[in-house]
Amino acid sequence: MIGLKPLKIERAVSYSKMEFYGTYYLAFRDLPDLFSKYAEGGKAIDFGCGAGRSTRFLKSLGFKTLGVDISLEMIDLAKEKDPEGNYLIIEDGVLNGLANKSFDLVFSAFTFDNVPAMAKKIGLFSEFHRVLKPGGCVVNLVSSPELYVNDWVSFKTTCFPENITAKSGDIVRTIILDTDDHRPVDDELCTDVDYKEIYAKTGFDILDVHKPLALHSEPYPWVNETRIAPWTIYVLRSD
Repeated sequence: MIGLKPLKIERAVSYSKMEFYGTYYLAFRDLPDLFSKYAEGGKAIDFGCGAGRSTRFLKSLGFKTLGVDISLEMIDLAKEKDPEGNYLIIEDGVLNGLANKSFDLVFSAFTFDNVPAMAKKIGLFSEFHRVLKPGGCVVNLVSSPELYVNDWVSFKTTCFPENITAKSGDIVRTIILDTDDHRPVDDELCTDVDYKEIYAKTGFDILDVHKPLALHSEPYPWVNETRIAPWTIYVLRSD
């Protein structure tokens, strides 16, 4: 990562240390059952793989996984943590170099929290449709709108009152408490209505919409997680 901006490196390194703890635990807890029901085995893309946390997760479940990202520093970190893994830099907005109808699953964890504009989201889901085999599956894990107006084990958001009045397409801010980098993170709000419009326009049927809630028996000091779902998991099938 020689020559990259120090602050960019600092944030990338900080994110690479994150694990499946607290509120993030809920994001991944139910995925094995969802994959088993809708997309067991086969070839997978981890879209927006970052430092490879979710790529390694998919591999542990038996998927032959390709992690893709537009960030060179994140791909470098992924390769450091998983030297035998398969990682690829892609251009912004396209899955360049990936063959048509060649994957069984496209998984995206939090990536669409940061993809600006409906047109770009639609373009990316069109790319997913292109590379999926007939009947292939997309699992799109995103932040629920409720994430940005409540506090959580892993996030502070109520310090940003402008989040309360944000509409789809507006910037919403969080502070991630699970890292040592507590600078605000900017996301772009996308509502359930808009996600469903994106899916309909790109040829996907919704198989499941899963909103994971925490259990009191789980070993975390839950804040709002037992009554409000911080994440939404959309399971889609190509037509």
